[in-house]
Amino acid sequence: MNAGLGVRLEASNCNRKPRTVLVTGSSRGIGFAIAKAFAALGDRVVLNCREDEAQLERAVAELRKEFCSVENFVGFRADVSNYDACAEFFAKAEAALGQIEILVNNAGIAHFGLFGDMTPCEIEGIISANLLSVANASHLVIPNMVRAKAGGIINISSIWGISGASCEVAYSAAKAGVNGFTKALAKELAPSNIRVNAIACGAFETRMNDRLSPHEKNAFTEDIPLGRFGSPKEAGDLAVFLASDAASYLTGQVIPLDGGVV
Repeated sequence: MNAGLGVRLEASNCNRKPRTVLVTGSSRGIGFAIAKAFAALGDRVVLNCREDEAQLERAVAELRKEFCSVENFVGFRADVSNYDACAEFFAKAEAALGQIEILVNNAGIAHFGLFGDMTPCEIEGIISANLLSVANASHLVIPNMVRAKAGGIINISSIWGISGASCEVAYSAAKAGVNGFTKALAKELAPSNIRVNAIACGAFETRMNDRLSPHEKNAFTEDIPLGRFGSPKEAGDLAVFLASDAASYLTGQVIPLDGGVV
């Protein structure tokens, strides 16, 4: 984050009350970095995972230790692509930390391989995890946000939702859906002073890209104008900006965070 942006964010966050922020898929990687960025502002943060509850507990413990607070950070395991499970999770989250004011839809999974080799179950799983999860979580927070005439939704998308990627067809389609969802929902919720934006991530230093061999990673890096992978912290910085008063006139945008690839 540049110095000027940092100053503006500091000013915009000065004297404001802590918010309740929920980040799906936040036990590690980009999701955890986003959770940590909001925690650094003094916000209350709800973390989530779909399967690895032990990792989720470690993530919550890390925030509690670093920011010297037990009560401001909680975590719940739930598959947010299942509406009923998502609703139960959100009820627990709000009982613990209060009404959700900022929602970050980060949960998702990737699949690498030829589309023709995928099973119908695999295709459905990718679409559900990456797109239906966003719809479910957003649907659940909208009523309270509309009543409050305030709130923000940030969707973590991908540059493949903009340009498409061979061997990631279902994933690209799901992320393209997230981008369209973002633009449409932003128009629908703008009269209620609720902003909806998306971050279209490129190549990041996350577990998702651990599958790449050193040769593949070097080849990928050569196609990135800035010549490197992004760090999860950079996604966290952008998410914090999008949720701040400094971005109060910004909605319906899909912002590539990709080192200049698209």
